[in-house]
Amino acid sequence: MMNWPRGETAMRKGLLILALVAAAGPAPAQDYPTRPIKALTTTSAGGISDVFMRALGDELLKRWGQPIVVENRPGGMQNVGARACTEAPPDGYTICILNAEPIAYNQFLLKSMPFDPEKGLQPVTNLYHLIHILVVNSQLGVKTIDELIALSKAKPGTLNYLTASVPLALYMETLRMEKGADWVRVPFKGGGEAVNAVLSGSTPIALIGEGNVIGQIRAGTMTPLVMLNNIRSPNFPAVPTLVETGYTGPPSRGWYGLFTPAGTAKPIVDKLAKEVAGILDDPAFRARHLTARSLVPAANTPEQFAAEIRSDRALAQQVVKAAGLEPQ
Repeated sequence: MMNWPRGETAMRKGLLILALVAAAGPAPAQDYPTRPIKALTTTSAGGISDVFMRALGDELLKRWGQPIVVENRPGGMQNVGARACTEAPPDGYTICILNAEPIAYNQFLLKSMPFDPEKGLQPVTNLYHLIHILVVNSQLGVKTIDELIALSKAKPGTLNYLTASVPLALYMETLRMEKGADWVRVPFKGGGEAVNAVLSGSTPIALIGEGNVIGQIRAGTMTPLVMLNNIRSPNFPAVPTLVETGYTGPPSRGWYGLFTPAGTAKPIVDKLAKEVAGILDDPAFRARHLTARSLVPAANTPEQFAAEIRSDRALAQQVVKAAGLEPQ
């Protein structure tokens, strides 16, 4: 056996370790996942994002052989679930379905945030845009926006509404100021609870994803008044859009995207984005879990999604300022 000088032996050992590390570099993404993945949602069970995440998880299970375990973390203007995402280990075994409110809007509405929306999360891919609709409990007996405004004036202090999105709330607040309507926004916890609140009459007005209320509209228990994305819905083609009612206020786009905690390895993020894009591109999955629920597929790359978020964040700051809202 040849005896190398001590310094040269140390150098050779170091080179060997570097070579082993380099060889092992791609392995995490190649082997990922090797155990169950936790998926955090910011809404309660039964909401659109919860139902969608479970459907997406079923498809990922088929491809990867590992289950996706959904955990619902509603509350706190959706900051509770978003914060939990930022605090999870960045190892690819926590993924999160979040919407624009905690990512783009809340930092301009609150004096302090429980997490950093710009540095705490890694965008993976946009998932879908929502078609939003303004509905009321049918027992209110109104068929149009004008009739709802008139009712609110006739019964001041008795009507309230809910919505998951700040842009959508700005629509109602703009109407309230411009038309002298009388209603109050109440906290939103999740799609399932929102539907129940409208049906019970405790909160008779909701601005909500159309997919949450298709069954109730068709059953006659809810009445649709206006489409909030300026898209006539194929499910309810007679319902007018915002523009058609003369509205020129803040925009009302809503989306849900997939995130991981910041620091998650790029090969894992890219693998997630590619796999999810493949699932969303499948015609059968689209028809059943997107089109049927009034969702518009929006898959893109992590870089494209990050650019969209930066644009939405700048717009959010302008919208909140234009509405005269002060951080609380």
